[in-house]
Amino acid sequence: MSGGRELLVVGGNGVSRIALKRALCQHNFRVSVAHNAGTALCAVQSRGLTDVVADFSLPDPRSGLELIARLKAVNRDSRIVVLASYPSIATAVEAIKLGATHYLPKPVRAEEVIAAFDRREGNTGACGAAKPLSLNELVWEHISRILAENGGNISAAARALAVHRRTLQRKLARYPPRTGRRSAMEQAPVAERRRPA
Repeated sequence: MSGGRELLVVGGNGVSRIALKRALCQHNFRVSVAHNAGTALCAVQSRGLTDVVADFSLPDPRSGLELIARLKAVNRDSRIVVLASYPSIATAVEAIKLGATHYLPKPVRAEEVIAAFDRREGNTGACGAAKPLSLNELVWEHISRILAENGGNISAAARALAVHRRTLQRKLARYPPRTGRRSAMEQAPVAERRRPA
């Protein structure tokens, strides 16, 4: 993917949007941002944008999946790279089936996003061919989904899981099972992590 092209970054929090925009601009991309699905769809329709980075840092990942479907309905040629704070194999497979080009767990470097746009189409086989999840990974998937549904709020997630907040914090400190990724505890808001019992 050559520099000078325009990308649309939608979703995520203000800090992550600004950081990603700056990083992509350093690679000579023109980057626009959209705070929500409505703004993103307007930008795609009015300006003919085709390359979209969709950040799934949303309380409900289904709204991000719906955005993929709506973007593809507006422009079949849209290339959509999904970023996920709480990666889930189920969500990744669904995103690819809906037309996403690639699905990347956060944190992510600008180079990874750019490389993802070079993919011509999604690959559901990559997820489907994976070995079955271990018990620890299944637990992580469930906790990640509940955290995402509660906007990353550990206290709310603990209530939804019917466990004490400190119990959930201890579990989060041990996960995710796969290394090289920030734990959900690290990704949670700083104020939430430091909140006294």
